[in-house]
Amino acid sequence: MQSVNDNRSATEEKPVQRSKSPLQSFSFKTQREVCTSCDKTVYPMERLVANNQIFHAICFCCKHCNAKLSLGSYAALSGEFYCKPHFQQLFKSRGNYDEGFGRKQHKELWSGGKESETITKTA
Repeated sequence: MQSVNDNRSATEEKPVQRSKSPLQSFSFKTQREVCTSCDKTVYPMERLVANNQIFHAICFCCKHCNAKLSLGSYAALSGEFYCKPHFQQLFKSRGNYDEGFGRKQHKELWSGGKESETITKTA
């Protein structure tokens, strides 16, 4: 029986390494998502993603009329969201995406801010 006690003492001397419990190894740390419109926390049940931007469902509104938008009823231009009727109306009012939406025309950017020079042809 002494040999059995000798074996127990040999095993007791070795430190026992236990693996971490599943609760210790699993991390609940997630990145806090913030609404693009109101800068408040967005929880999964109210989360809406449009053009890689996160919104509350109630904060996803038309810039022109503030009507609530859905993923099937919006049009986006330069990070701004519009309902489809107002997007068409603003485009049609000036005939281009720049003036209708309150930005400088691209032709002004091409000329470098100078007045465009007129080229005359001689026959």
